[in-house]
Amino acid sequence: MNIEFDITTLARKNVRELTPYQSARRLGGNGSVWLNANEYPVAPEFTFNEKNLNRYPECQPVNVINRYATYAGVSPNQVLVSRGADEAIELLIRAFCEPGKDAILYCPPTYGMYSVSAETFGIEQRVVPTLADWSPNVEAIASQLENVKLLYLCSPNNPTGNIVNPSLIRDVLELTKGKAIVAVDEAYIEFCPQASIVSWLEDYPNLVILRTLSKAFALAGLRCGFTLANPPVIELLLKVIAPYPLSTPVADIAAQALTKAGIDVMRNRVAEISRNRKILSDALKKLPNVEQVYNSETNYILVKFTDANLVFRTLWELGIILRDQQRQYGLNGCLRISIGTAEECDSVINAIKNIQTANV
Repeated sequence: MNIEFDITTLARKNVRELTPYQSARRLGGNGSVWLNANEYPVAPEFTFNEKNLNRYPECQPVNVINRYATYAGVSPNQVLVSRGADEAIELLIRAFCEPGKDAILYCPPTYGMYSVSAETFGIEQRVVPTLADWSPNVEAIASQLENVKLLYLCSPNNPTGNIVNPSLIRDVLELTKGKAIVAVDEAYIEFCPQASIVSWLEDYPNLVILRTLSKAFALAGLRCGFTLANPPVIELLLKVIAPYPLSTPVADIAAQALTKAGIDVMRNRVAEISRNRKILSDALKKLPNVEQVYNSETNYILVKFTDANLVFRTLWELGIILRDQQRQYGLNGCLRISIGTAEECDSVINAIKNIQTANV
C-alpha cells in the first residue's frame, strides 16, 4: 500500500524556504555568446599528467599550496585551497558562526553567495547597504556589529566592478579587532593587483582574503579557490574542510596554472580583457539607450539602460546571454556584461544598436 508522504517535512525549515543562488548555469538559456558568468571566453589547454587515480588525493596538495603562496607573496601556512572560493565562504561560516547566536554582515549590492551560505547554515544576516558610490557605510556597519562574527567585503565588488577604498577596509578591520573576521573577496584582483591588501595580513589577525582560479586564470570549470589568512585561521578551517576537497586532476592542473609560464599567460589574458573592456565601454557610452556605463576594474562592466528588460530579452533571443542585476539593491535598470572576445563584444554592441534603430 502506497502512503503519500511529503519528504520535505523532514528538511530544515530554513532550507525549505531557501532560494538557491541563481548561478549562470542554473538560469540557463540557449546562448552562443555567454557573457553572464564572468568567465574567460576561450578554454585553456592543459594535459592531465597524474596516473594514480586509485589513491585518494592530498587534503592540501603541496605543489598547489607552495606555488600559490609564492604567487600571492605569503607563506605556505597562510594558504588553504578549496573547491572554489564559494567553499571558503561556507567554511568561514562553519568555523566561526553558531546558529541562533552569531550573525554575518554584508553590504549589497554584492555577491549573492554570502547571503545564501548564511541562510543555508541558519545564521542571522545583517544587511548594510553601500553608499551611493558603492562604498561600505562604515558608520552604519559600526552600529550593526553586535553578535557579528563575520563580515564579507568584495573588492573589486561584484557586480558593480569598483575597488573598495582601502582606507575604508582598514576602518572596518579596526572596528572589528578582537570581535569578528573580515573576509575580503579578491576574486577579481588579477585585473587590478595594485588594490590587493594581502600585505595587511601581518597587521590584522582577523583579516581573511578569498581568491580563485576561475576568472583571470580561465579555470572556472576546475573549481579551485584559495583562502589567505594567518596560520591560526587556516588551522581552524582545516578542521571543518572535507578530507579530500580537491580531486587529483584539479590539483594537477592548478599546479600547472601556477607555474611562471602559467602566470605569464594569465597576465596576457588580463591585458587582453582590459583592452576589450575599454572598447566595449567606450562604444556603449555612445548609444542613446545607455544611461550609464560604470567604471570597472574587473572582467565585466555594469551598464544602466533606459529599458534593461528590452535589452536583456532581445539579446537573450539572439543567443547573447547577459546577467540581469535589477533585483540587486540599487541596481534598477542595470545589466552586467562579462567581457568576451573582441568578436563577442562587437556582437553585443551591434545587437544593442539594432534595438535602438528598430525603435526609431
